[in-house]
Parts: sequence; C-alpha cells; structure tokens
Amino acid sequence: LFLLFFTTHEELQTLDVDDAFFSTPEDIAARALKPQGGVSFIRTFKKQEEDQAINLPANLNELVKNATYVQSPDNLVWQFFYDLKGSAEYPFPGGVFQWARYRINGTGLNDKEKIFSESLNKHENTLTLATLRIVSNGLGQPHFHFNANEMGYVISGCGQVGVILSGVTSNFNIGIGDVIFFPVGTQHYIKSVCDEDLLLILAYSTGNQLETLRMNDYFHGTADHILAQLFFKDQEEFKKFPRAVK
Repeated sequence: LFLLFFTTHEELQTLDVDDAFFSTPEDIAARALKPQGGVSFIRTFKKQEEDQAINLPANLNELVKNATYVQSPDNLVWQFFYDLKGSAEYPFPGGVFQWARYRINGTGLNDKEKIFSESLNKHENTLTLATLRIVSNGLGQPHFHFNANEMGYVISGCGQVGVILSGVTSNFNIGIGDVIFFPVGTQHYIKSVCDEDLLLILAYSTGNQLETLRMNDYFHGTADHILAQLFFKDQEEFKKFPRAVK
C-alpha cells in the first residue's frame, strides 16, 4: 500500500504503458518492437475494460512466473530513496517530527541524506515529505510556511485542525483517511484529541529549505511595547509568556 503525492494544481495526466501501446498503430508497434509473428502477434493483445494500473488481473499467478526487484548497491539510488522511518527524530512539546528534507548547507545530514537533499533541489516543484506524531491532547502550535503549500494524510488517531486566515478562522475534526491542505502563508494548527497518538504524513511543495514561522517565535520576536499597543495591556504583562528553551 502506497500513499502518493503529486505536484500539480491541474488535473493529473498519466500515460501508462498499456495506454501508450494500444494508442500506437499496429504496424508501427510491430516495426518498433519486432516481435516474432509481426503484426499478427501484436493483434493478439486485447485492451482490458478496466485500467490495469490499479486493477490486477484475477489470474495474475498464472501470468507471472517470476518477479524480482533487485536493490542496486549504487549510491546514485540514494537520490531517489530515503528511509524516513529510520531518520532522525525532532521532538517538540507534544510530539515528534521526522523529515525527508532539503537543507541548504547539508549540516547534520549523513551521506545518504545529503545526496537525497541535493536531488530534491534539482527538480522544480519537488516535494518534501515528513511524518508528524502528536501525543494525546498534544498540540502542533499555530504556524505558517513562507514558501510551501502543505498537504497531509491521517494515518492513525484523530484530531482538530484550525486554519487561520485574515479575519476568518475555520476549525474542523480529522480522522483516519482524511486529507488536509494548507495553502502557502496560511496559519494553521493541529491538536490531537484521541487517547491514541495522532499520526500524519505531510507533503510540502518546495525544492528549497522549508521556511516556517511559529506563533511563539513571532510573538516573542515582537517588542513588548508594540504588543502593549496592539492588545491594550500593560507592557510588563507580556513577561508572563515564557520563552521556549532552544
């Protein structure tokens, strides 16, 4: 079972091998593939009513005698493959984050991660994937991304999501199988509301280093005398907000 993400804002267009084959004139396919029997052999192929990319034939065991996929030892493979589950964990108050990411200078990445990271940056509109685990009643605090849309899929648990736009706030519940989407620059938060952990896989549409600003960062980054004017509260009151330990 695979969970797939595609970077397109238009209807996804896919050309499968069988679709390309049946769209090719018989004589052209015969001249290109040069099978024994020529055009007569090509004519023995019949297009199925169902798309075989997602519907396997009922007699698959009779058709396939040997299927092997050998993992290449070549480290060039690392540009296409990343062990997300085995990667470094980044804990935060309320949960943990794991990330198949791009990092500008590669600091803290091992050799495989560096090659994967460099590969991400070579492709326009690429995706960065992550898993987010939020413990029961934990919170992924309000934040937004400067340079990426974000899409998520709920693997387990349940939660509450808030999307905060200019003058508008939307709150909704999420559960297993639900998909969520946050356009670039949209502030959002995720809270776990079940007894079990809330686990999501997230995709970010950026081939650059992801830029994120969290509520506690921009709140503490604003001078307290400015906050006093904005909220009509005594300047000293804002010392009650504790600063996060780095």
